[in-house]
Amino acid sequence: MRKLLVLSTAAVEEEFVQKISAADWEVYWTQDPGQARVLLTEQSFRVGLALLFSCEPERSIQWVIDLMLARRKMQWVVALPRPCVERKLLSGIIAERCYDYHTLPVDAQRLTVTLGHAYGMSELTETHLRQQREADTQYGLTGNSSAMQALFRGIQKAAEVDVPVLITGEIGTGKEQAARAIHENSSRAAAPFVVVNCETLVVDLIQSELFGHEKGAFAGAGERRIGQIEAAAGGTLFLDEVGNLGPEVQANLLRFLEEKKIRRLGGTKPIPTNVRVIAATHTKIEQSLRDGRFREDLFYRLNVLHLRVPTLRERRGDVELLARYFFNKFSAEVKTVAKGFSRDALEVINRYDWPGNVRELMNRVRRAVLLSDGPYISPADLELERRSLGRGFVTLDEARMAADREVIQATLLRTRFNIARAAQELSVSRMTLYRLMEKYDIRRDSL
Repeated sequence: MRKLLVLSTAAVEEEFVQKISAADWEVYWTQDPGQARVLLTEQSFRVGLALLFSCEPERSIQWVIDLMLARRKMQWVVALPRPCVERKLLSGIIAERCYDYHTLPVDAQRLTVTLGHAYGMSELTETHLRQQREADTQYGLTGNSSAMQALFRGIQKAAEVDVPVLITGEIGTGKEQAARAIHENSSRAAAPFVVVNCETLVVDLIQSELFGHEKGAFAGAGERRIGQIEAAAGGTLFLDEVGNLGPEVQANLLRFLEEKKIRRLGGTKPIPTNVRVIAATHTKIEQSLRDGRFREDLFYRLNVLHLRVPTLRERRGDVELLARYFFNKFSAEVKTVAKGFSRDALEVINRYDWPGNVRELMNRVRRAVLLSDGPYISPADLELERRSLGRGFVTLDEARMAADREVIQATLLRTRFNIARAAQELSVSRMTLYRLMEKYDIRRDSL
């Protein structure tokens, strides 16, 4: 049976509820804000009916408006006195958020027809979105360009064989997601997927981080600790930015790949370890080989299969698709009045070079969803209106810093500057988050 949530600012006649129920609706009625929030948490509603018997004062109906805005995926129908339709606040809500509206007194028969149409529209919208997601998304990656189709074929091939893989691509293209897709579709899917960002590791602790250490191996080693390679036993170890590893660690990693054994720091006993290694880098690995900064024998050990993740510049047809995907994702998580992108916003989205790739696009859309106060996201919301859309002079480091700064800012906004929660969402320690905030000059009063 279809479920209907009725939010009312006054008591509702039993006869009215019975007429709605007779049209095959399971009616949940409340005039209490707290109970309404509980119902929205515990039940799944496609359609909501807001009964406003008066719009004076406006604060008396604010809780209804807040819930309507918070549940943007629901189809809402409003019934209210005719004079209230002229109120700026309510007319805006009706125009932007409602499937239809009725004026009091309500014709129950006509209302049930409207509610039925709203329910059908909700089903149709959900079916369309699901079909669109299924057509445009594979392995958790969104795109239907030829470049992405080639990547999907590479992921499928890599998932079917149990050999090392090297993934290359610019910052923000989705190398980790590609690695995760390989793992989750391989025979190792039930075992751990352990991520190690080689760029952020403290140089003096890289050996311990990867291989572990025995008690007393060095000053401060008060107990035995297993490394990330052992932690990934049976599964996959993803080495992000592997090009940043120093010569000694490269030598030990090569030995592990050849022998399938490790030695903890301070230990003498070799430990057999069944782990698949997937490595990734945004650097020009060939130049590192020529310069002698990366071992040639290690490169060949890692590069049994090679996948290259394309930039957004190479998959122009996917940019708008990705923008809409991120909009749907983030608008479902936060309170927003935005229904989509304006025509101007879509134009600049398609013209912009996106030097930070998918990560930059995701962060800009997330910030726009958080900050937009209109029915459609504008170029200003994306902070693209003052940019030179055809420029191509930003460095990779600049693009990465800009993208990282924006995701930190968006996370702090979403968590209301709760450092512990923000750090947890970003998968970093609080101290690391503080250091990043200092690095990017991010302060509460700047957001």
